[in-house]
Amino acid sequence: MPRILVLAATTGYQIRAFGAAAERLGVDLVYATDRCSTLSDPWQDDAAPIRFDDDGGAVATIMGRAATAPIDGVIAVGDKPSVVAARVCREIGVPWHSPEGAVTAGNKMLTRRRMRDADVPTPMFIDAPVTIDPRKLADHLTFPCVVKPLTLSGSRGVVRVDNPSELAAALSRLRLLLSSPDIRRGGTGIHDLVLIEDFVEGAEFAVEGLMTHGVLDVLALFDKPDPLDGPFFEETIYVTPSGAPPELQKDIVAAVGSAARVLGLGHGPIHAECRANSRGVFVLEVAPRPIGGLCSRALRFRQRGDETDAPVHSLEEVLLRHALGEPPDRWCREPAASGVMMIPIPKRGVLRNVAGMDEARQVRGVDDIRITAKLDQLLVPIPEGASYLGFIFARADETRLAEQALRAAHARLRFTIDPELRMVRLANG
Repeated sequence: MPRILVLAATTGYQIRAFGAAAERLGVDLVYATDRCSTLSDPWQDDAAPIRFDDDGGAVATIMGRAATAPIDGVIAVGDKPSVVAARVCREIGVPWHSPEGAVTAGNKMLTRRRMRDADVPTPMFIDAPVTIDPRKLADHLTFPCVVKPLTLSGSRGVVRVDNPSELAAALSRLRLLLSSPDIRRGGTGIHDLVLIEDFVEGAEFAVEGLMTHGVLDVLALFDKPDPLDGPFFEETIYVTPSGAPPELQKDIVAAVGSAARVLGLGHGPIHAECRANSRGVFVLEVAPRPIGGLCSRALRFRQRGDETDAPVHSLEEVLLRHALGEPPDRWCREPAASGVMMIPIPKRGVLRNVAGMDEARQVRGVDDIRITAKLDQLLVPIPEGASYLGFIFARADETRLAEQALRAAHARLRFTIDPELRMVRLANG
């Protein structure tokens, strides 16, 4: 039975999906996660306990296990796991993205530098200490511009600023965010810097693909129909197939493939974000991992040449097959249009109730609705937050109908969010 190593956070949504796909394929999954190392197998999965902030220790732990149970392929779920995965693959001789590429892709400043040096279209940028006096920066910037941390994902900490006063406010906000203990864990100093780059106007797209020895196969090209013009950049709707003109779609694919190769991402899954305007296609980032969270449920595949009523297969199954050496061009996305809405958090507060689920599920085209936030949980919106209320999935004959279904279902949901209660210490006397 082939063995595939899966590196992921213990809370990753995709773990169960990979498990189900592996069972169908007859593949044995070996897990390495950032679970507590002092407990005796709390999840009953025999996972190797590692720390993604300690690359050397993580690789040593995994290689220790691989000595007695050889690994045939590797999957990484998340940005930090992808770096460890790259280093493990180099050790065991399995094709994957280069370790240098995984590190570069996970750092927005290194990504910008690599693309600039390779003459790949990229916005003008500077990096600066997050503690810098904004008055020292204003003369070196063209407004509007975007302030962002170097490593956080999901638009966390990303703010558009249109003038010097907004720049000062954004830096102050980002200093507070980057000083939080959960972000600073690891102590590399990377969170002491910020990237400030020109705002790139235009429509935004996402590309889900597989690199195979330097060649990109596109699994899906997503439109993002909601304008992402700031001041914050919370993503909401992804729909596919894209409605962009065919020539633009070709340009997007070519730009993403070129950017991936420039970054050193040569073999394995990638998820890319880009913007297109009259000046061309600007690749904002290429992550050496698949699409995150539950969003992968928006993608289903068939083998090329199958009948229209043939069974569909999950993204996770396609990824496992690729990890074992199967060429990705055997697979194509199902004919139906599909989409996902990452339900945004409208305001900070404590979630008390979710109503309208039955009505939302009755919307034509809606496949499923998953509320992932828990009752009594503190909700924190973008740019400080790192999660969503949940996900809505839809399928339809046309992309516009899938988008309409997502919006109609969301309109039927009602969230009760109470203000957060803050503790105040009173002075004696």
